[in-house]
Amino acid sequence: MRLVMKFGGTAVDSPDKVRHVAQLVKSHRKGNEIVCVISAVRGMTDGLLSIADSVKRGDKRSIDEFVKKSANIHTTIAEGAISDKKLKGETVAVVKKIISELEDVLGGIVLLGEVTPKSLDYLMSFGERLSTPIVSFALQDIGIKSDHLTGKEAGILTDGNFGEARPLMDTTKLRVSHRLEPMLKQDSVPVVTGFIGADQYGNITTIGRGGSDYTATIIAASIGAEEVWLWSDVDGLMTADPKIVNDAQVLREVSFAEAMEMALFGAKYMHPRALEPVIDTKIPIRIRNTFNIRHTGTVITQNPSKESQKIVKSVSAIRHTALIDVSGGGMVGAPGTAAKIFDTLAKNRVNIMMISQSPSESSISMVVRKSDLDKATTTLELSLLGKVIKQINVNDDVAVIAVVGSGMRGIKGVAAKVFGAVAKFGVNVIMIAQGSSELNLAFVVNDSDCDQAVRALHDEFDLARAAGKG
Repeated sequence: MRLVMKFGGTAVDSPDKVRHVAQLVKSHRKGNEIVCVISAVRGMTDGLLSIADSVKRGDKRSIDEFVKKSANIHTTIAEGAISDKKLKGETVAVVKKIISELEDVLGGIVLLGEVTPKSLDYLMSFGERLSTPIVSFALQDIGIKSDHLTGKEAGILTDGNFGEARPLMDTTKLRVSHRLEPMLKQDSVPVVTGFIGADQYGNITTIGRGGSDYTATIIAASIGAEEVWLWSDVDGLMTADPKIVNDAQVLREVSFAEAMEMALFGAKYMHPRALEPVIDTKIPIRIRNTFNIRHTGTVITQNPSKESQKIVKSVSAIRHTALIDVSGGGMVGAPGTAAKIFDTLAKNRVNIMMISQSPSESSISMVVRKSDLDKATTTLELSLLGKVIKQINVNDDVAVIAVVGSGMRGIKGVAAKVFGAVAKFGVNVIMIAQGSSELNLAFVVNDSDCDQAVRALHDEFDLARAAGKG
């Protein structure tokens, strides 16, 4: 089989774990060709983001401390993970070279006194660029031929939308295949940085938070892999958040459509766009736990087996959200009102997660992330209040609850069952939205009612028992 294995940041944040990853890859080598995709060491991406703020403030002390800390962390992991003296020296030399480049980049940005999206992408790439060679050398240390490459070197070509770049798949497929095929033929394991690509001018781009999953599926589609394995620190996709529901279960099998809904609705184990490259090629994705390799995890596939097609598969919640309600008589029957509202918010980079409009057309309700709330209300007030809309009401402490399952399609009474279950516990539903696909039913409640509502629905659809069977 040809496999692409992605390892998350928690799998490479200590020497023991890096050795464990190398052994894990070795154990699956027999008869298989493997490409590895590596995330930044846990905490590194957040550290780089916060250092970007220090740059804006010209805080040189924080910057120096961060560089020193990053050098220590990665040198310690490299020295502990690799036993061969020559390889250890090579790895540490590579780490030091990248750290020295990081220092130069930070110094240059400090002189400019601003962080542009382009320079931020360059800065953000260092997390993966530091962790990837360490894993490659750790494989060589246990006798496996390996090469390390950045996403740019592997051939991932993107547009120039820094921070959320999209791969140009036709060219990327040709380039990645041309670059990696010879390595695989020579029995080498290419180890590629997650998260990173390059635009047509060779500038480093990043493909969004959690982008290592995306890199893995882009590579899989490019080299015609049989499966993608996303190794993380969870056993798989779950029927609910185990922090909320004690008897939440791992789902054995879900469809691409269901996984897409789950990823969008807060299943943190996957980048929502990661499914795009493999949906057309129908390459299955497995989500597995690096530290619990006996568990088979969740498989995401085009056509799940009949047994796994439950009415409802999972109940998820998105916290830290806010509800904005805009209303006014002038909105009724006026074509383009919604377009003006959404366009105004889009221009200010506010992402709307959920929308509901009353048939009277006199109000539109929108859910946004709490971090976008100030920007959203200010934008609406400055641009549209008193013109298109008369009033803006805000509820800044709500949660979105989504009930997901392909078995809901065409089944009568699912909504009644959902709302009946939460009503039993006196939970007030503020807003409802369901797409015509009927794959998910989402509704908004006050954040204080969130846990209760999730537990009620998990019990109502008997997910603790149902998941165990499917």
